Parts: sequence; structure tokens; C-alpha cells
Amino acid sequence: MEELRILAINPGSTTTKIAVFNGANPIFVRTISHSSEELSKFEKITDQYAFRKEIIYKQLEEAGIEMESIRAVVGRGGLTKPIPSGVYEVNDAMKHDMANSPMGEHASNLGGFIADDIAKSLPNARAFIADPVVVDELDPIARVSGHPEFQRKSIFHALNQKATARQHAKSIMRKYEDMNLIVVHLGGGITVGAHQKGRVIDVNQGLDGEGPFSPERSGTLPSGDLVRMCFSGKFTQQELLHMIKGKGGMTAFLGTNSAFDVEKRAEAGDEYAKFIFEAMAYQVAKMIGAMSTVLKGEVDGILITGGIAHGKWFVNQVIERVYKIGPVHIYPGEDEMRALAINGLMVLKGEVEVKEYK
Repeated sequence: MEELRILAINPGSTTTKIAVFNGANPIFVRTISHSSEELSKFEKITDQYAFRKEIIYKQLEEAGIEMESIRAVVGRGGLTKPIPSGVYEVNDAMKHDMANSPMGEHASNLGGFIADDIAKSLPNARAFIADPVVVDELDPIARVSGHPEFQRKSIFHALNQKATARQHAKSIMRKYEDMNLIVVHLGGGITVGAHQKGRVIDVNQGLDGEGPFSPERSGTLPSGDLVRMCFSGKFTQQELLHMIKGKGGMTAFLGTNSAFDVEKRAEAGDEYAKFIFEAMAYQVAKMIGAMSTVLKGEVDGILITGGIAHGKWFVNQVIERVYKIGPVHIYPGEDEMRALAINGLMVLKGEVEVKEYK
């Protein structure tokens, strides 16, 4: 049987994760860390392209990976224009938008560039991205905010949410496209999506604006107080943006973004840490309740995934409030590398149609 080898590439702010899969089985996995000194040499994130690409080649060469055997290179999709879920072949239009991102700069923008370059150097490989954070399948009514100057946007953990939903459906011998699911990603950011028959018809914009607070993000804040703070003269725009994303949530309350550390503090008798941790679970549960109304109460399952899903106390706090909505299933962690590889494998097997980015 022909080997279907896939190279997955996931650039993060301070790391580059790479993995080689033979079918669905990983044969090489590596996380490459980048120091602030190394990255400070580059003015823009896209300027890091050649630097990161050469490190990837070096790691693969040292591991003895036969590059000619790779059939698909799948990069983590970046902040392109909003697009429907799926696997997209890297093309010039996509590379233009990753270089001049309409949604802002992010290290994941490098994924498509590097994947395309590596694939072009190989005899039988193609380059793809899969389910980037800008996947947009919102119903029109979900876009409406409370004022015509503002429109709700879809920015969420699409790759992990979609992969978890498909994994769950497969485990119970059903099709993802036939189910109504609420999927909760618990990580540095928290997003809760209403998946209706294969489409995420509503989700909180977890990057910088909506929903539960998280280890690093403030979530939805009292809008009047926020406006008054903006014009108080006490903070710069950058300081306020960091307050919302990066230095908000648990970090602001407790001085750490580690849910594991907070849980340990709570277990050791830190009542304030326990209270804040419970408040975060409360807000997650409240968002699950909101998404159940989007699905009109027809919920086949609530799936809880992401790094914080390893914490039993936190997850139980959520379950206590939502178990009557639908059956709850826990999928701890976020295996993004496997998710990227599985998307590439589905293409190689002809199980999904490759989409064109325009």
C-alpha cells in the first residue's frame, strides 16, 4: 500500500511546530523554540519566513526524513479573508493576503508561505492550509450587533473545534454534517461554537472581543466603562488592547495564565483563586447556554476540548451547569498537528474536495 506522508507546519509566536505523518500516524514531531533575541531582528512577522523555513529544513534533515516521500504539506492557516471551512490549496491570492493580512499580523500567516515553498521543492507534493481561525460560516442574523457601525465577526479555534467535532461524530458512527453540537475550546483564549449540520452558525469572537474571559483575554466587558476608560487619559491604545488580549482574564486577576497553577492554588486553600477560576467556568457555561438557544435546544452533544479540559475540577464546574442541555463529552488537549495532517490525508484519499482561495 502506498505511503501517504504529510508534513504539518504550525508557526506560533515563539515556536514552530512541525510533524511528519505516515497516514494518520506521526513518525516525527518537533517543537522548535525561538528566543525573543532571534525574533527581534525582524520588523514584521512575515520577515521571519526564510529564518523559520531554514530551521525546518535543518530539523527534518537531522531526523533523516526522506523529503521526496512527502505528498502534502499542510500549514496552519493564518489571518486571511474570512472563508468557509475546508482545505485550501495555497495560491498567489492567498499568499498576497497573508503578506498583507486584512485581519492583522500573526505568526500563523507564515504557515502557507512555508508550506508552499517546501511543496514546490518536492517532486509530488502540494501545499494546503486547513480551517484557519478566520473560518466564517455565521448565519446572517448572528452578524448583527447592537449598532450598524459594528458587525460581529467569526474568529475562533476553527481547526481544533472542527477536528474534535468530526472525531466525536466518527466515534459514535454518525456524520458531523448530520449533528448539532456545541464545541468549547478551552485554551489561552476560549471560544464556544454552535455547530449545526457541519456549519458553525454562531461563535464568540475569542481573539479580542467577546465571550467568557480566559487565561489571557478579558472577554466581553461593560461597554460604557470601557469607553470611559479609553478617554480617561490613563492608558494608551496599546495598553488597552493588551488589557483585552494578553494581559486580561486570569492574568489580570491572578498574575498567571496557567490554569494548572490556578487549580493548584485553589486546592491549597487560595479562596480568591478558586473564586476567579469558578467565575471563568460560570462564564463558559453561560456561553454554552446561549449557543443552545441558537440551536433551538436541539443539541446532540457538548464537546469540551483544549488544554484546560485536562483539569477535572474546572470541567466539572462547567458540567454541573450545562448537563441538562445535552450529553457532555471531554476531549482534552488540542492536537493541532494531527488535525492538520488528517485534513491533508483526506485530500490525498479523495475524501474532501480542495477549495480555491479567491
